[in-house]
Amino acid sequence: MELGGIHHVTAVTGRAAENVRFYTRVLGMRLVKKTVNQDDVSAYHLFYGDETGSPGTEVTFFDWPDAGPHRPGAGEVATIALGVPGRPALQYWTDRLDRAGIDHQGIEEYGGRGMIRFTDPEGQRLALIDASDWPGGSPWRESPVPAEFAIRGIAFVALVVRDLGPTEAVLRDVLGFRWAAELALDGHRRVVFETGPGGPGAEVHVEVRPELPRARTGIGGVHHVAFRTPTDEQHRQWHERVAAAGLTVTPVIDRYYFRSLYFREPGGVLFEIATDGPGFAVDEDPAHLGERLALPPFLEPYRAQIEAGLRPLVPAEEGH
Repeated sequence: MELGGIHHVTAVTGRAAENVRFYTRVLGMRLVKKTVNQDDVSAYHLFYGDETGSPGTEVTFFDWPDAGPHRPGAGEVATIALGVPGRPALQYWTDRLDRAGIDHQGIEEYGGRGMIRFTDPEGQRLALIDASDWPGGSPWRESPVPAEFAIRGIAFVALVVRDLGPTEAVLRDVLGFRWAAELALDGHRRVVFETGPGGPGAEVHVEVRPELPRARTGIGGVHHVAFRTPTDEQHRQWHERVAAAGLTVTPVIDRYYFRSLYFREPGGVLFEIATDGPGFAVDEDPAHLGERLALPPFLEPYRAQIEAGLRPLVPAEEGH
């Protein structure tokens, strides 16, 4: 039993309309599902990914305008690194980010790969990294970004913790990750763990910062990272394995588009394990993903009330 890599990363936005504009028009990702947080139906849950929202390509957001700003620190997913197909793509992205007025640090070397670091308009830390050796997902055909330069999915996430030992024990002994490399960024040591096929799409980079205060999740920060498993049966086995390790884990939750379980690793980062299926086309035509508010069957009877409590998602510059 082995995790297949990263399934998705979920972050927090306080300005949903601007979030849609940035991730679809600047980063060129497809809004593949517009739904609500099933535990807080007053909040959108927005999923951005490739043409079909393939597992491993999805960056998602809870719309929590009252959450307050994110406070970086230990016990968080600090950076979401997105893979692009090669050095020419990185050069394209430096120009594109410049034209969009997005500050970035240019192309730098990281673990033998080129990388560009920047933030979204709310401060979410992002990176684009050369992942030319990784096929990733299928680019959105209507993206403003040409397919040969398009984001292919989530290459890795960077965690920050105070103490490597307990986090490493969960990654290696419970989740089956392997030690892959040691890197340095901004003078800080990072340990790279990999699962499944390894490489982009299947890496977690862990930075140890004992001097930092605890992170506080808010707008511009990550809520959790999810890892992939292919079947419901393996998902149930993962639940048993996490529980047997003495970690507090939720029951298996049917999110309709996938099954989920959640637990917090000792360093403070919230982990999810999610099934690859059934996927986002279970209730929408693949040609029209994300165009209307999608609700799982148990919320459909409350559609009118839910829609009345949500803010419009049309960006202000369009006059709405």
